[in-house]
Amino acid sequence: MEGEEEGPREVPDNALVSGSLMGDFVSDRTPVHEAAMRGRLLSLKYLIRQGWTVNLITADNVSPLHEACLGGHPSCVKMLLKHGAQVNGITSDWRTPLFNACVSGSHDCVNLLLQHGAIPYPASDLASPIHEAAKRGHLKCIESLAAHGGDFDHNIGHLGTPLYLACENEHIACVKKLLDSGANVNRGRGLDSPLHVVARGSNVDLARLLMDFGADPQARDADGKRPSELVPSNSPLIEFFLEHEGPPSLMQLCRLRIRKCFGVQQHYKIASLFLPEELKRFLLHI
Repeated sequence: MEGEEEGPREVPDNALVSGSLMGDFVSDRTPVHEAAMRGRLLSLKYLIRQGWTVNLITADNVSPLHEACLGGHPSCVKMLLKHGAQVNGITSDWRTPLFNACVSGSHDCVNLLLQHGAIPYPASDLASPIHEAAKRGHLKCIESLAAHGGDFDHNIGHLGTPLYLACENEHIACVKKLLDSGANVNRGRGLDSPLHVVARGSNVDLARLLMDFGADPQARDADGKRPSELVPSNSPLIEFFLEHEGPPSLMQLCRLRIRKCFGVQQHYKIASLFLPEELKRFLLHI
């Protein structure tokens, strides 16, 4: 656990720190990799003082920083970065430390990496940090990526957009954050929109949220089907789509237009308008 990293009883792990500086290992993993992976901060400090470099990599280009991020150990991440760890190192399967931090869901690791210059955009579509955070429902990681310019409409052929993945895995808080951050509500995977995947999953709350942000119920997928045609039988979502068959209400159209006029980066200014609180909450989707 992360709390063990700085506990008063921790001592350097003899299994990690014993032996010569260039010990004889069965694999190409070093004691620094092991300490980072396990979150053993004191052992990591000891090894660094003994002269071990923090940028040692395995045959697959995995660094100690990759391991610390995957394990979700911010104290070890901070120590490695302090001693010059390469923040944007790429493994043979295109993973960056930031991607690994989004896998583990460690908000603290994500923030540390971004503060030290981690690039929020993927080096390859095979390992996109924002897609991984959206798929796993790591809301705080998404918030940090949003604050550092993450691309919420980046469309990866086999995955779709981050919004599509969040909808597919029914992470409603992540969906709301992505939409608030300006994600295109109708951009999914190919012709399959976020509303299509929500219809298949029969999630009324997600369907309502997408519709509130302007999702098109008439959009057709690769088979020419609208979202309403994909809803399982006896689902409450059938009634929801029947209620929204016609054009959007004037209130909805006004909200969409006002939000578009302000622009994503200026939505916060709506709260300072001289309008009734109830109306401001409506405009802000609160």
